[in-house]
Amino acid sequence: MPDKKDETGRERALRILRQRPLSGASELMGQKLLDCDPDRGWARVGYTARAEFLNGIGVIQGGFLTAMVDEAMAVACIVKGNFGIIIPTLELKVSFLNAGYPGDLVAEGQVEKMGKSIAFLSGRLFDADGQIVVTATATGRVLPRKPRQEQSSSTV
Repeated sequence: MPDKKDETGRERALRILRQRPLSGASELMGQKLLDCDPDRGWARVGYTARAEFLNGIGVIQGGFLTAMVDEAMAVACIVKGNFGIIIPTLELKVSFLNAGYPGDLVAEGQVEKMGKSIAFLSGRLFDADGQIVVTATATGRVLPRKPRQEQSSSTV
């Protein structure tokens, strides 16, 4: 690994993201950071959908798929904001194009536009064959990141 002072923005972002402990939700979904580009505001995140995520008709329940694509969009925004922000979702629209099944899934998040207080995001979730399972758009509130003990539950 290069010396920290010689890292590119991408290398720095990947290092920081991979060193952070996963949240319980991220761990449950089998999150693995695959790639990111802070300049573009883009992230690719892998997930492992488990059999426990199935609904009554034998496909992954939509809430899990939504959480995956929502998280990838948030990662894209956080790396674009150089880890100095958090991005609570204000509005989220999800289109379920194909059923999701247990196994590996990949989500891509993209910052379409980011201002001082609002960000517009898009995301896609793919199955192991590269077929789009979900597309999403979201609006998020850009807030400064505070030390964890200072964050209120309403901004996490």
